[in-house]
Amino acid sequence: MFSKVFSAGLQGIEGYPVQVEADVGNGLPGFHMVGYLASEVREAEDRVRTALKNSGFLMAPRKVTVNLSPADIRKGGTAFDLPVAVAVLAAYGIGEASVLKDSAFVGELGLDGQVKPVRGVLSLVSAMSDKGMRRCFLPKANVPEGLAVGRIEIVGIHDLKQMMDLLCDPGQIGKENWPGNVCEEEARAVYPVDFSEINGQGLVRRATEVAVAGRHNILFLGSPGSGKSMIAQRIPTIMPSLSREEQLEISKVYSVCGMLPQGRALLGRRPFRSPHHTISPQAMAGGGRNPKPGEISLASRGVLFLDEFPEFRREALEVLRQPLEERKVTVSRINGSFTFPSNVLLAAAMNPCPCGYYPDRSRCSCNDEQVRRYLGRISRPLLERIDICVETAPVSFEDIRGERENEASSVIRERVERAGEIQRRRFLGSGIFFNSEMGNRMVERYCGLGDQEEEFMKRAFQEKRLSARGYHKILKVARTIADLDGKEQIDRLHLCEAIGYRDLEEKYWGKGF
Repeated sequence: MFSKVFSAGLQGIEGYPVQVEADVGNGLPGFHMVGYLASEVREAEDRVRTALKNSGFLMAPRKVTVNLSPADIRKGGTAFDLPVAVAVLAAYGIGEASVLKDSAFVGELGLDGQVKPVRGVLSLVSAMSDKGMRRCFLPKANVPEGLAVGRIEIVGIHDLKQMMDLLCDPGQIGKENWPGNVCEEEARAVYPVDFSEINGQGLVRRATEVAVAGRHNILFLGSPGSGKSMIAQRIPTIMPSLSREEQLEISKVYSVCGMLPQGRALLGRRPFRSPHHTISPQAMAGGGRNPKPGEISLASRGVLFLDEFPEFRREALEVLRQPLEERKVTVSRINGSFTFPSNVLLAAAMNPCPCGYYPDRSRCSCNDEQVRRYLGRISRPLLERIDICVETAPVSFEDIRGERENEASSVIRERVERAGEIQRRRFLGSGIFFNSEMGNRMVERYCGLGDQEEEFMKRAFQEKRLSARGYHKILKVARTIADLDGKEQIDRLHLCEAIGYRDLEEKYWGKGF
């Protein structure tokens, strides 16, 4: 007897529909699985057979053949255990066949018949919904993710026996109620840190606010212990709340990587990823035989913080150049090309020299050649993708012990959100949302200057020997500063501040960027 059930597999972070076909016929008894399968899928043969036995299903020894279609796409993961078991039981004539026509199944089986959670449920359920499935049977632990998709009925399954009870009595399907707020997130994410904890560093706080408002990449440069990492860790606290679309995009990546917190449907906070400087290029950008998202994709819609910037392997840094420009990563392998999101705000922190105290010669023991080599670890093409470079001042005793009222993250976030709304209205329908994403034509359109400002920028261009990229970078940052001030026109003060965020590049790396 032949049967067919529906499931889904993963390619990158996207799901695709899979048909699981089973045939029980005459011949030498055995269990055979085909369809371009990874080793963990082939092992489903033993898991399914043992789970069926331990769940009380004693079936006559027959020749069982299972095919996963399409056969030209490599299937990986353990999510096919449940659909294979259901297909085999249906081929033996167990269950109501009409239920299988518009239902899909996802889940890993334990040897005792328990249905275990799997990765990538958001993507899998989305693919099955797009295919027109009416309902999806999932492990109970994955129900919140399935409900977050919102376009398909979700049925939670505890074990294989419960699964078959529902298939034999379809009237019981849907009678289990799930909490109505199972996929709801807090209106405003709560963070354990806040900008009010930072004393002093007024310039750095302002530069960070500008960077977040326009999604400009930022580099913190200063001596050890001056607060670079502390400030970077608080960047997500002043970023706008996640929209529903952003939550789905981020959560899909984390679900595929198995990093979604247990029992959570969607992530409520913007990601903050801070990989160690020993990271490989593949771990940074994504890859592997079956490509998985890297750190830049895990940080999408949030912050990728690279502490000790020059200590990273050059290959790991250079692999960021294209993703930072295109806001996506394309990984090509023999099995196909996979695209992951990489819409990040890059924040980097570094010391100015190996010992960390240049140019304070009373403390710095590095010679000029050592300083030059250390700074030279950061390539100029990568520096060109950083819009703001700011120096953290040494912390004084008064900064540490002084009592003062610092601005809280919530206050800064309100200004950032107002500037963000101005940008959304400005770029409505263009496919971009922030000033940092503007191309040259948009810079000319939205960053127009008056006669005095034009003459000022002409002198700055000549004196600082700016490149075309550097010139446009200044204008985009100035546009963001004007948005924070609520000004329609960029004036000289905005340009001066934007140029000031380039002074460190000239001071440490020379002119001409």
